[in-house]
Amino acid sequence: MPGAEPPVPLLVAAMAPQALRASGELADGILPLLAGPRALAEHIVPAVTAAAEAAGRPAPRIVAFVPGVVTADVEAVRQTATERLAFYEQFPSFQRVIGLSGATRAADVAVIGDEETVAAEVRRYREAGATEVVFTATDLGGPEDQHRTWRLLGELAAG
Repeated sequence: MPGAEPPVPLLVAAMAPQALRASGELADGILPLLAGPRALAEHIVPAVTAAAEAAGRPAPRIVAFVPGVVTADVEAVRQTATERLAFYEQFPSFQRVIGLSGATRAADVAVIGDEETVAAEVRRYREAGATEVVFTATDLGGPEDQHRTWRLLGELAAG
């Protein structure tokens, strides 16, 4: 918002080529959902960053929204993720980004595993160009897993 103190950042849920171009030219960053590290590194980050550079703007924030949970029961949580995230698979924009991630279903992009596995995936997102990683759907495995997830993410954030 012009004149706001501090300025309010404009972050756009962009993943398609035209939206990435417009976001790079006009926004402070993007909020890709269900875009795995491969889609980020090979398609999303280069496109939005190039658009920002061409417009003389600073590098945009890339706030990756990632469904994920720390759990000991990977198979059961993956099944729950398959059921709960299937909704996104009916939309061409999500089908595209899931495919660019090397996956066929939304649940394939979800980060599900023990602390070591999840921490490694967070690193992969960062290496792919995510400036921030926000976990969603942390309730896929129930309250105990959700707390394990939050604890790990808190530890990662603290450094």
